[in-house]
Amino acid sequence: MFVKKKSNQSTPSISTASLPDIVFMLLFFFMVVTVLKSHTIRMETRLPETTDRTKLSNKNKVNYIYIGKTYNDQKDKLQFNDTVLKLDQLKHAILKNRVLNGTKELSTVIKIDKGVKMSLVNKVKLELRKADARKIHYITDQEKT
Repeated sequence: MFVKKKSNQSTPSISTASLPDIVFMLLFFFMVVTVLKSHTIRMETRLPETTDRTKLSNKNKVNYIYIGKTYNDQKDKLQFNDTVLKLDQLKHAILKNRVLNGTKELSTVIKIDKGVKMSLVNKVKLELRKADARKIHYITDQEKT
């Protein structure tokens, strides 16, 4: 026997009670896996090219030094992590950062513009030597062949 469906009977609606839970889980997932930018770079840098490259393994214990022209000024400047410094303030900033991180083994990554004079780079390296920061890495572009 066939039973006829009444025309005034409606179909049951889909429950949306679990929808906020699903949205919250997705939001939490994307918050956990998103990597935030650690430093705001205020320098223009055109990197020199190289053929021999290695990757830095532990990026947590690293000081970043950028040497180049700022976007609003055309003089060579020095940026340590997030702050633009004068050369004589570099040693103090490195020592302060070493105390804040609680370790002596901090690597220093230097990103230098192609047009920067080597005399400034040598002065920066001397300040690093005074601060006993002897583990130095340079950022370069891969050579285009």
